[in-house]
Parts: sequence; C-alpha cells; structure tokens
Amino acid sequence: MTYATIAPPAVEPLTLAGAKAHLRLDGAEEDALILSLIATARDHLERETGLCLIGRTMRLYRDRWPPDGVLDLDHGPVTAVSAVTVYDDAGDASAVSLEGHRLDGTARPARLWLKDRPAPGAALNGIEVDFVAGFGETGADVPDALKRAMLEHVALMFTFRGAVAAENQPAAVPEGYDRLVAPWRIRRL
Repeated sequence: MTYATIAPPAVEPLTLAGAKAHLRLDGAEEDALILSLIATARDHLERETGLCLIGRTMRLYRDRWPPDGVLDLDHGPVTAVSAVTVYDDAGDASAVSLEGHRLDGTARPARLWLKDRPAPGAALNGIEVDFVAGFGETGADVPDALKRAMLEHVALMFTFRGAVAAENQPAAVPEGYDRLVAPWRIRRL
C-alpha cells in the first residue's frame, strides 16, 4: 500500500498569529521561520499519529483487494471517498461504482467496503482509491490537545533555531508532547 497526497491542505492547523502569541513575539523578523516550524510540527504529528489534521485529498494505491473485501485507510479521519479506479493489464482505467459502499471514516484505521470489486489486471498499483481525510478545513476543526502539542513543539524548535537549521527540524519533542498525542496514536503489535 502506498499513499499520496493529491490535494494538500489549504491552511495549517495553527495560525502565524497564534504561534507568535504563544512564543510572545511581536515583530515580523521570524515569521518565515515560524511558518516553517508550524508545517514541520504538523508533519511530525501527522506521521506520529497517522492523522490528517486539515482536510486534503489522498490516494491509496493497492495491488489487489484484501481477502475480506474491507480496505483499511490509514490516514484519517476519512470524510468521503471520491473515486475508486481499477486498471486492467493494458493499463486502461475503469471507474468502480461507489453505489452501496460502506465507509467507517472515524475508525482507526478508517474502513471502506465496496459492493463491486472488479479484479485489477495490472500487477502493481492496479487499484486507486481517492478519499478526503482530515478533521475539517480550518484549525478550528482540529482537537485542542493536538493544537497544544503543535504549539509546544513549535516553541521547542524555535529555541533550537540557532543550533539546528529549520530543514533539520524536529531536533526534539517537548516534555509532555507524548501525553498530549497518546490518545490519537495507533498502537500495533
């Protein structure tokens, strides 16, 4: 299984003004750095939890259907499935009907069941599933604990700004970060 972001989020979960207020900064000298740290904190949190904080369109590539017919969508919460495409051995695409599909978008991982599952002919990545994942379109839709974890992470990375280049962040996570994101992590055996 491979995932790709088709349409990235339009905004970040934290605003520049909110992050600057948390850091107690007034001037605009550090704005570019703070914006990059916000993006780094979001990316880190999403990788740690498997969540998409702000709505975006994702694509899942699969070689074949799972035996039980239920597809796991690891990046959630999933709000909609927009398209399912199957490729034959010549590489020609055909749309799979979404009629009668079942989506459990809040499960971790989200689960999709399709009534119609034509066999792909392509040996690799013969199935594509386009879906919309995220809590919503703005930071107001993101749970407060996750935004707090991001603010704390931005603050810690900001303190390292002279020692660690922005492109090498995150250098560390703050104390208490793990407790804030723990309810959102998926534990696997």
